[in-house]
Amino acid sequence: MSRSALVGNVTAMLRDAGFLVSDRCAIRPKSFDVAARRGEDTVLVKILGNIDAFDAKTGAEMRRLGEYLRATPVVIGLRTRDEELKPGVVYFRHGVPVLSPDTAMDLFVEEVPPLIYAAPGGLYVNIDSEVLADVREDRDWSLGRLAQELGVSRRTVSKYEDGMDASVDVATQLEELFEAPLTSPVDVIDGADEVREDEPMPEDPEVDPDDEPVVAVLTRVGFDVHPTDRAPFKTISEDERRESRMLTGHSEFTETAEKRARIMSSVGRVTRTTSIYVVDRARQESVDGTALIEREEIENIRDVEDLKDLIKERADETPA
Repeated sequence: MSRSALVGNVTAMLRDAGFLVSDRCAIRPKSFDVAARRGEDTVLVKILGNIDAFDAKTGAEMRRLGEYLRATPVVIGLRTRDEELKPGVVYFRHGVPVLSPDTAMDLFVEEVPPLIYAAPGGLYVNIDSEVLADVREDRDWSLGRLAQELGVSRRTVSKYEDGMDASVDVATQLEELFEAPLTSPVDVIDGADEVREDEPMPEDPEVDPDDEPVVAVLTRVGFDVHPTDRAPFKTISEDERRESRMLTGHSEFTETAEKRARIMSSVGRVTRTTSIYVVDRARQESVDGTALIEREEIENIRDVEDLKDLIKERADETPA
């Protein structure tokens, strides 16, 4: 399957699942392909045939964007160099959860979350530690007795009851021994931090020197500005109350700039984020809801309210 067809299939699947889906981010470099929102759940989705193409720099960017846009970064892919991705398993690359299309279909359409995740050493599941302790005590088994049945140490069984996850083989043994379900799903949207690779949140990249005057203005009027590295926008800015967020682009107003502004508008509608594009000279007031602001104008902005008023005047629509 071509990557273009795969992107089309995943996008259609998300829409079928009731997500509002952004336009495809078709301008390089790009860290994600589409943003999608259903209710309060927002995802940034990267779609790949071979997930080995997902590098550390893109993973870091997706995690930062997810943090600032209140979204979960997710990769949907078909295979690695060596094998097809298994259905029902969550993989991780550079701290980002990776799903096969079948797993994504189960999660988003059928609302059946995966039970298994891949980590160094094999495949693992979340053991419901309280249920395990209860069924062991109901059976009147000691930790030592259960350890003997499993062929592990008493300390290992104690760790399972303290919340340590187990291999698929051990989980299967436990459920067969006690004839009860003991596993809990991997919460890809809200709880992936609990099982993913133990990596700190990546630091923001340096500001592009060309963007420093715009960043200086946004910082002066009270925004916390986060530069991006591989996104269709140059920065994500948050007001001091963390109540509103804004995507910012900056360049000459070319055909490519107009495409970026359209993508920013589409992503903004999904992420409930306003967007502006700073240009040397504007030929129109907005592009699909992204306000166009000339560089001289933004340099004269006095405070956040001035900027919000200008955006409201220019933008012909606002995020849903």
